[in-house]
Amino acid sequence: MKKRNTSEEHSPVFVKDMGIIFVPERQRVIIRPHIPFSESRIERIISRVLTLDESDIQKEFKCVLDKFSHRHHNFESLLERQFDSLRRFMPTDVLPSRERRLLIGSFFLAEYSFESVALFNPSIVPHPDQSGLPPGSLRFILTLRATGEGHISSLKFRSGCIDEEYNISIDDSSGFATMAEIKANPLYDKICFARKLQEMGVFSDFSNLIINSLSDEFTFTELMENVKIQIYNHQPLSPANSLARDKIQWLARCNYEAQFEPSVPLSERVLFPFSPSEQNGIEDARFVLFTDDDGRKKYYATYTAYDGKTILPQLIETEDFVHFKMATLNGSAAVNKGMALFPRRINGRYAMVSRQDHENLFLMYSDNIHFWYDIIPLMKPSYPWEFVQVGTCGAPIETKEGWLLLTHGVGLFRQYSIGAILLDKDNPSKILGRLREPLIHWTENTRSGYVPNVVYTCGALPHKDKLVVPYAMSDQQITISLISLSSLLEKLLHRTS
Repeated sequence: MKKRNTSEEHSPVFVKDMGIIFVPERQRVIIRPHIPFSESRIERIISRVLTLDESDIQKEFKCVLDKFSHRHHNFESLLERQFDSLRRFMPTDVLPSRERRLLIGSFFLAEYSFESVALFNPSIVPHPDQSGLPPGSLRFILTLRATGEGHISSLKFRSGCIDEEYNISIDDSSGFATMAEIKANPLYDKICFARKLQEMGVFSDFSNLIINSLSDEFTFTELMENVKIQIYNHQPLSPANSLARDKIQWLARCNYEAQFEPSVPLSERVLFPFSPSEQNGIEDARFVLFTDDDGRKKYYATYTAYDGKTILPQLIETEDFVHFKMATLNGSAAVNKGMALFPRRINGRYAMVSRQDHENLFLMYSDNIHFWYDIIPLMKPSYPWEFVQVGTCGAPIETKEGWLLLTHGVGLFRQYSIGAILLDKDNPSKILGRLREPLIHWTENTRSGYVPNVVYTCGALPHKDKLVVPYAMSDQQITISLISLSSLLEKLLHRTS
């Protein structure tokens, strides 16, 4: 994180630059499996290590420790775990020495620079722990999209605090990075899972036999066991049943749980893609602290899952930023990018702002957060800076005057700007006010980067009379600005010239 001391005015209201800059920390790396597809090749690599005498093993293992152990927590445990995952390829059941096991594991791992390419599209929410703060202060969590080798996007986190005088401090980053671990045997809700399968067009005797015999809640292992049984009972497997099997397995793997050890500091946590739908990226997470009608609170984030060819909107759920549930969103309206969930129900229903047609904003409601169908037109591009398309910039923010929604607009030469609209509190399909000019636009100092001429955010946070807006500049670095909420609302309601 760097600092700069400037204040700039880009918009109809004053935007104060807080002099905070986040840049990619290219020295931070995670460890990922590096395993050949060919099983015979795996066996040959292991055999070569087994031929080394103990003196060579000691020499090579010391080299591994000297070069890599200082860059990762619990380094030797990671090597041991990787060996265990490959133990079935050993030519004998005789367990080699500890150093030889760890050396074998090291041949099937690699460091991955997860934020070497870009750092952008931040989201911000209140921290779940607000203890120990001075009066008038608020602790927050920033979620940042990091892109590394192969243009794969993951999520990293930072924390900070804004005090009563609107001074912002950012907690230090440790310099280490740790991937979440996927939960081995997650639970699924039978009714929800079956409904999602029907949305995918999977409804046959074969699929029904797999699902119907499951309990109301079932595990991944139980599901796969039922799949195996029905494959055995339906030999030879028809093309239709083969497709149903593949879709059932795909859906199960796309609805998963990931978790960190609670002792891992927030700044070290990296949510890296696990599922088939997101193998090329977890993109543009829009986090919101959701309060249900009974007062219970939970964090949700809509995000774009990218498999290298297709984008899908998906949902993250967490209560503590330690344990995360990833789920598919289904229904005819669950398409495209940029869905943003309201922080509470509207008239008893979940509500989202969305963009199904790549161009305009829509509003949609649902009784079930996983299924979305009907859409209501909300807003079309009206001004030159947004003639190409409009979209959301995070969850709507409830104010005394209505729902404040930050938007983005794309204009000529693919310039991205941040705007704002105000929606009626009881009927969000009614627009009460809209900025004619961008709230935030790129400057000459910030226009150059991975994607030039772009400013973008995935969320803002109100604190008393200020709006804390983290935003990315040209997908290369992130800054934080403060905006007067009262001044912005006055402008939206045309109470000022």
